[in-house]
Amino acid sequence: MTRTFKVLSALLSYPTADMQAAIPAFSEAIDREALLPAAIRRQLDLLLNEIATGDLYDLQERYVLLFDRTRSLSLHLFEHVHGESRDRGQAMIDLKALYENCGLEIDAAELPDFVPLFLEFLSTRPRPEAYDLLGQPAHVLAALAERLRKRQSTYEAVFRALVQLAAAQPKADVVSALLAEPDPDANDLAALDAAWEDEPVSFGPNAGNSCRESLIEKIRAGRRPAPGVAQAPSRPDIARP
Repeated sequence: MTRTFKVLSALLSYPTADMQAAIPAFSEAIDREALLPAAIRRQLDLLLNEIATGDLYDLQERYVLLFDRTRSLSLHLFEHVHGESRDRGQAMIDLKALYENCGLEIDAAELPDFVPLFLEFLSTRPRPEAYDLLGQPAHVLAALAERLRKRQSTYEAVFRALVQLAAAQPKADVVSALLAEPDPDANDLAALDAAWEDEPVSFGPNAGNSCRESLIEKIRAGRRPAPGVAQAPSRPDIARP
């Protein structure tokens, strides 16, 4: 198991008192594996310290403003590639099948492209395989890092770490195309309404819920235990352009 992926998964989950208490263990796990360059490790320390010492309600409000209210910072990978097109549904099915082939059963309320869930899955895979899979959505991760940098958010460090670990580095032109998409401020309510107005198509038994409602449910789901591994997976494309 690669515990660095487990830590990064947890850091992208909704802040809780349990997460705050676990920050020393997170830091120790990252240092023990020593997979990240010193500069990125220092960036992560800023986020770790903020979570450990910050007011929990302030941390939760910040998380909601970034990842719940801002579509361009969605923690669902396929949102940035397929939007609400039919291709997104097939991509979800393929990724869910990959998880299941490896012994990971996900809750019906979870979408398989939720970044914390994807990282927990990677934590169970051999590192070369995990790095290869992580390279497929590297352009999305790089764009998220840049949008968070623009907001001076310490969450940027998580995405810089993921891009660093990926086997394939993102292509500049693909990242630029993603960054050209609308990126409204969370406090600009009119722009946010416009970004979400074409809302859509949900999949599965809860299709009556809006995508936004579903997104909030997924983020609140919290951390999951590491799954077991059954067999080597087939490799569908994950968020390739």
